[in-house]
Parts: sequence; structure tokens; C-alpha cells
Amino acid sequence: MGRAFEFRKERKLKRWGKMAKVFTKLGKEISMAVKEGGPDPASNARLRVVIQNAKGANMPKDRIESAIKRASSKDEKGYEELVYEGYGPHGVAILIETATDNINRTVANIRSYFSKHNGSLGTSGMLNFIFERKGIFRVNPEGVDMEELELELIDCGAEEVFEDENELIIYTQFEDFGKMQKALEEKQLNVISSELQRFPLSVVEVTAEQEEELNKLIEKFEDDEDVNAVYHNMDTA
Repeated sequence: MGRAFEFRKERKLKRWGKMAKVFTKLGKEISMAVKEGGPDPASNARLRVVIQNAKGANMPKDRIESAIKRASSKDEKGYEELVYEGYGPHGVAILIETATDNINRTVANIRSYFSKHNGSLGTSGMLNFIFERKGIFRVNPEGVDMEELELELIDCGAEEVFEDENELIIYTQFEDFGKMQKALEEKQLNVISSELQRFPLSVVEVTAEQEEELNKLIEKFEDDEDVNAVYHNMDTA
């Protein structure tokens, strides 16, 4: 059918693959939230956040409900959240967040990826001085008085508030994440997503060739089914 058709097909398959991975991650997060605080989002703040993020990612409602139902079963396996830290080639720090039902498999895979790409797995907490955690909230600003809201959000722990591509973006310190989530719920704002991310406090400059080498390692982590997120301090500017 021609090269153009094949190109569109390839892009579509990649998009579907990425979407499937996002849904799998959200399914795990729903499971962990239910195991921790029960299946009722009204009394389980963590579950409310995950459901909100699932809706923002266009996860089908029946799939969300099915994940909650499965997680409520005593026979459903549980997941453990673990963070792995190490260095890739050229001194770039890499931090990997995982959710796994088999710790031995996960740590073996992570160690193998580092080893095969000239990196090394380190010890827990070794990168605390490089990465900091922040809360990020994305809100639909429709019908919102931005100036008034910004002042109110600062009182609730907002570090930075700005608009980007028709979304209101709010940054908070890690310890203010729950406080901000509660404030946005009380104000009945349309929250699209809320999550914790890690940001590097220092960066390592790399060449284009070194960046390509590092990206191969990062892709190995990201393709692993147990991995939720990968952070690094590579300067790609």
C-alpha cells in the first residue's frame, strides 16, 4: 500500500504501544491504592488521585472499574514500589522507579541493563543530593480567575503557577503534595492529572554520541514492564 501507509501504521502501533504501557502502569497504581486504602475513592485519597489521572489519560471507565474490582480480591497479587539508583556511562546519574510483584526479577533486570551498557547499579539513597521530588498538578483553567486563584494556591504550598497550552500548571514541594491535592478538591477544580516527579539539581553535559549511547540504556529501562519512570541528569541541550 505504499511507504506512506507503512509510516502511518508504524506511528499508530507505537502510539498504541505507549498507551498500553500507560494503562498497565495506571492499573498497577489502582491496585496498590486499593490494597492500601480500600476500593472506595470517597475515603481513599490515593485512589482518587489515580482515578483522576486515569481519566486524564483517557483510560476507559470500564477498565478503571475492572482494575478496582480485581484489586479488591484477596487473590489479586500485590505490588511493591522500589527505587533503584545508579550511574550510566559518562557519569550520568539514573534513578528508576518500579512497581513489581517479583523483586528478584526486577533487580536482576535493572542490574543487567546497567552492566550491559557500561553503567553500575548503586545503593538506595545515593542520588538524594542530585534529585529532588516535586508535585505537579495540571488543571483545566476554564472559568477560573487566575490572579485570585494563584494567590490562594500559594497559601496552599504552590511554588510556581503558570498557564501552558490551555492548562494551569502548579508545582509544589514534595511535602505539600497532599495539601495541594486536598485544596484543589475543596475548590472543585477540574484537575486533569497530579503526580510526583523528580528533577535534577545538577546536570552532566554530554556529546551527541554520548547521548545516543545513554538513550539506549534509558530505553531498556523504560521498556521493562516493572518500570514506572526513569529520571536522569543528562544535559541534552
